[in-house]
Amino acid sequence: MAVAIVYFVQGVLGLARLAVSFYLKDDLHLDPAETAVISGFSSLPWLIKPIYGFISDSIPLYGYRRRSYLILSGFLGTLSWSLMATVVNSKYGAGFSILLGSLSVAFSDVVVDSMVVERARGESQSTSGSLQSLCWGSSAFGGIVSAYFSGSLVDAYGVRFVFGITAFLPLMTSAVAVLVNEHRLTPGEHAMSVSGSGFIESSIQHIKQLWTSVKQPNIFLPTLFIFLWQATPHSESAMFFFITNKLGFTPGFLGRVKLVTSIASLLGVGIYNYFLKAVHLRKIFLVTTIIGSALGMTQVLLVTGLNRQFGVSDEWFSIGDSLIITVLGQAAFMPVLVLAAKLCPPGMEATLFATLMSISNAGSVTGGLVGAGLTKIFGVTRESFGNLPLLIIVCNLSSLLPLPLLGLLPDETGDS
Repeated sequence: MAVAIVYFVQGVLGLARLAVSFYLKDDLHLDPAETAVISGFSSLPWLIKPIYGFISDSIPLYGYRRRSYLILSGFLGTLSWSLMATVVNSKYGAGFSILLGSLSVAFSDVVVDSMVVERARGESQSTSGSLQSLCWGSSAFGGIVSAYFSGSLVDAYGVRFVFGITAFLPLMTSAVAVLVNEHRLTPGEHAMSVSGSGFIESSIQHIKQLWTSVKQPNIFLPTLFIFLWQATPHSESAMFFFITNKLGFTPGFLGRVKLVTSIASLLGVGIYNYFLKAVHLRKIFLVTTIIGSALGMTQVLLVTGLNRQFGVSDEWFSIGDSLIITVLGQAAFMPVLVLAAKLCPPGMEATLFATLMSISNAGSVTGGLVGAGLTKIFGVTRESFGNLPLLIIVCNLSSLLPLPLLGLLPDETGDS
């Protein structure tokens, strides 16, 4: 229950995502490339998740390795969104506050992931996949709850009001920490784990164990593929500026689009859980990547206005496009989580799983920054979209580049 609620909070925090985008665009008057850079900067806490895992595994607070850090994460998230709602008025302040919020979610994510991995270890991929489906299903449900209101609240009350509402949500993470079934360390065990030779020996042992695990070919090679798969560029920031500045999509309408994509994300989890858990990993990545690249090209129709020549309005085209691409993307990402969970050895679940997911996140941030660079190179700004179709084509074709490296993934069925 605690894990499901923490993931639900991660999803419901999407309430502020549209508000952040409009705040950076309209209040701070940033360009698409600048917005992409700030988004990449705010994702940095997700790149050092192994540190949080190491802290959680090695340094208990008040006798608890999981419960106490969930409480702290919730308070940190409340602080970050409170700053956004009150005193932030520059791109640097916004970047710092969003970074704090990202740190809050990343740390709580590591803690609950370690709890999931403890249960998933030694289980078949079907069982492990069901656990991951619970997590991401809860997150998608949280996204559904917040999606519609994310746009209508911005329309009605403004971005500061939405930030203020969002500040209360991380407190749910602090509250559910009491549901975590965790043995409290005695004062003697606590002292040994955080001080003296016991802590030093434990730290060295964790680092050696982490390095021994990561350098094994059956872990390193799949992780390398996942990084490259995530590191291909995308044009999300440029498209946001196009649909708001050029097509005139309002926050209310984008909230409805977000509602559709949240439902689509949940649908993608369901499709993986019921149909793809026992399919070869290589086959899942191959098919979803090719189809995803082809479907991504449909954005060119929206940018050039060809959809209207076929009698499809910009609004309906955008909704349908987002739905299909989100379902496919979520179904493609689930095997990454399952594979990472099954690679973790006993005793350092939080650290190694966090390491693997940080490498995946590093690929995603790299892709965003490369996309920002391409946006700048192609001259796409808040008012100039002449080269946006070319940017979309380059980004979608680049997603095919990792496919020759599919051999790095294990060639096995789901439950083998």
